[in-house]
Amino acid sequence: MSNETERVEAVNRFKTLDAGVNNDFNELVNLIASICNVPVALISLIDDKMQWFKAALGTGDLNCNERELSFCQETITRDDILIVPDATLDARFANLPVVKNPPHIRFYAGVPLITFDGFAVGTLCVLDVKPVQMNDLQINALKILGKQVLNLIELNWSMQSLMEQSMNTHKQNRVIEDSEIKLKAVFDSSKDIHMLIGRKMEILAFNRTAFNYVKSHYGKEIRVGAHLLTVANQEFTDALTANIIKALSGQIVDVEWHLRPNTPTSCWFSINFEPIKNSADIVIGVAVNATDITLQKLHAEQIDQQNAALERIATIQSHELRRPVASLMGLMEVIKLEENQIDGNYYELMESTIKELDDKIRTIVSESEITIQNTKETIPQLKSSC
Repeated sequence: MSNETERVEAVNRFKTLDAGVNNDFNELVNLIASICNVPVALISLIDDKMQWFKAALGTGDLNCNERELSFCQETITRDDILIVPDATLDARFANLPVVKNPPHIRFYAGVPLITFDGFAVGTLCVLDVKPVQMNDLQINALKILGKQVLNLIELNWSMQSLMEQSMNTHKQNRVIEDSEIKLKAVFDSSKDIHMLIGRKMEILAFNRTAFNYVKSHYGKEIRVGAHLLTVANQEFTDALTANIIKALSGQIVDVEWHLRPNTPTSCWFSINFEPIKNSADIVIGVAVNATDITLQKLHAEQIDQQNAALERIATIQSHELRRPVASLMGLMEVIKLEENQIDGNYYELMESTIKELDDKIRTIVSESEITIQNTKETIPQLKSSC
């Protein structure tokens, strides 16, 4: 990137100035014109093609000029003041349109506005239609006021940059705040228990479900910064510590815990210990997520009971029912063969066989009813346990 390109980029930083600064500039050009006793004074910014008047006295409605047709084209190449007592006698400027034609400028003096990073972005200058010889007071005033103009430009740009940065920061904070609100809403609306644990086992964050569970079951209140073991189920402190240590080493741990077995509040949890890493891939904590799986466990137990009942029924059907049925079938064959010689004992055998068959059928029905009843009693207990 050339110095001229960088200089133009510096000019572009200052093209948009606040109205208050423009008012200050108008006062400064009036002041320097009065000190130098000239009719024309300008504060201008100069890009690659144009000279833009940011404040002007004595130029009428003009607010810009072509860079190549200006005295200031030369001024921005210098580090100090440029004084041209009589432009008609200076080969650099004698052929400029403003010198050869109306308004026939003869005198010019200007100082470059050099930024803190060394780029001449514009000028403060005075002009007259007659030759002028400046005294030391006027020269010093032009230099001093030139520095003040540059200070005002850079101060205004800094204020604008700070304001823009502040607005951007405010917008970013609002976005972050909105995201945090939404995340917290999702976090708190979950029926699962969620907690973030630091490397020292301190609680970094938790959701409403975690708070309510610990409060209702252990009579303790979770708070950020508290040690996890101060609010945990004492029965599982060793296992809890061991699993968190594994997660802090980078492992993902999944376990199932049966809490308060053989009590009315018995329940099962599936717990996941997930290591949390920063951008440098270093584990900085553990996410503990616990899901109540009591329903699934009881459903599985229910299915096991049903399967056991079905196996029992299948056994009865395949063995115990087939025997009386086979006996009946045999009796029927005998009856057919001895139709005319039926003995009363056959009827007793038939009655006994039918009664046995009826008992087996009642057993099947009874076991089915017990299975159904156990299922009905198990599900309501589940819903109130955790």
